[in-house]
Amino acid sequence: MFKPTRTDRVKKSAGLLIYRRRHGVLEVLLVHPGGPFWAKKDEGSWSIPKGEYTPEEDPLEVAKREFQEETGFRALGEFLPLNPRKQPSGKIITAWAFEGDCDASAVKSNTFLMEWPPHSGRQQEFPEVDRAGWFTLPVAKEKIVKGQAGFLDELDQILRGANASP
Repeated sequence: MFKPTRTDRVKKSAGLLIYRRRHGVLEVLLVHPGGPFWAKKDEGSWSIPKGEYTPEEDPLEVAKREFQEETGFRALGEFLPLNPRKQPSGKIITAWAFEGDCDASAVKSNTFLMEWPPHSGRQQEFPEVDRAGWFTLPVAKEKIVKGQAGFLDELDQILRGANASP
């Protein structure tokens, strides 16, 4: 009989951090979660597009799939691995960064069902992502959920290192 270990129970997500340069300024795309709980929240509530995966799944493939499901855009390019980040909830997020561009106002997300209003017995459908936006790193650090801010710092370090002259 299989007995799950503590590490088997840890939830894991995989995501992508897309970045671009506009007029020499680095910008990243973040998504805002849909649904009534997040409707009036802004600072500290945005995220990279991501989703949970099982041990049998390839995290990078999951990250690409989730990016497309949550934005409607295909992720193409060279994927730079970022260090996994343990979230306050205990979940571990594995992420990659890639350079690209898309129209944030054209984001089209998949949906989820939940009981709303609470205890009403009615199921309502909400977009997993209700909007997306391009942000400079200082603004993105204010918008992103606390546990994912390290991805922004790491991307900044990687890109500064890539631009350093020998």
